[in-house]
Amino acid sequence: MEMDQLRLFVEVARRGNFAAVARDRAIDPSSVSRVIAALETELGVRLFQRTTRRFSLTEAGDAYLSRVEPLLNDLEHARDEIRAGSNGPSGILRMTASLAFGRQCLVPLLSQFRAQFPRLKLELLLADGNLDLVGERIDLAVRLGPRLDTTLVGVKLCDTRYRVCASPGYLRNKPLRRPQELAHHRCLLVTLPEFRTRWLFRHPTGEVEPVPVDGDLIVSNPLALRDCVIAGMGPALLADWLTDEDVAAGRLVELFPRYRVTATDFETAAWLVYPSRTYLPNKVRATIDFLKRHWAQRGK
Repeated sequence: MEMDQLRLFVEVARRGNFAAVARDRAIDPSSVSRVIAALETELGVRLFQRTTRRFSLTEAGDAYLSRVEPLLNDLEHARDEIRAGSNGPSGILRMTASLAFGRQCLVPLLSQFRAQFPRLKLELLLADGNLDLVGERIDLAVRLGPRLDTTLVGVKLCDTRYRVCASPGYLRNKPLRRPQELAHHRCLLVTLPEFRTRWLFRHPTGEVEPVPVDGDLIVSNPLALRDCVIAGMGPALLADWLTDEDVAAGRLVELFPRYRVTATDFETAAWLVYPSRTYLPNKVRATIDFLKRHWAQRGK
């Protein structure tokens, strides 16, 4: 019984699909099927229940997975420690983030990341939907929100907040002095339902006031929405990590800096999350440390 045979079994069990595993490994699906069949023959049990509509672990397969996966994790952990001791992290790191956060905050770091970890191959998957970390074999994800998903483990990368921004050109013709005046402007909106009808403003005194908003342009991508704001098309609610550079450069103006503003929750953050495992691989730990160091320097 070979280690790669066991790894393939675990991948198939987690993905629930021969074709997906074959695609990940760039091999023919029939090759995956043959390996699993050979493993079942060697063990003398059926590991997967296959029908035209379903593909799932049998009871024996589930029991085998529960014993084999921790052993493989321990072996990979030992290998990571040995390699890290002399040459630094290596292997393939699959990481995901939203398209906007990835383009704005991660892509500018890739050159430095590659220079620091020359033996690490990075697969950066940018998608606006939350990918299945286990099913997609993702090692690390950046998730934005008020709290950490309880099904995952991870650490906070940084606190985030929102601000209402407009371009200097827009404000020359249509000044905005108080949040309540937004009701008289055609705001630029994002497609998320909770962001499209009202924004919440927390006064310096702590009082929270909802302000109705409306507009005739609704954009699904925050990067495109920011471009529309810079072009002078109207005010919008945007994240600080997306607008810090533009505000500093004068391309955008933060309209109400004395207020905290949000559409849903005032306390939001960017989280570095990973599947719950018996250990944290060295390549993931090194990447987390790299990103946290960058954000600590960015905040200075």
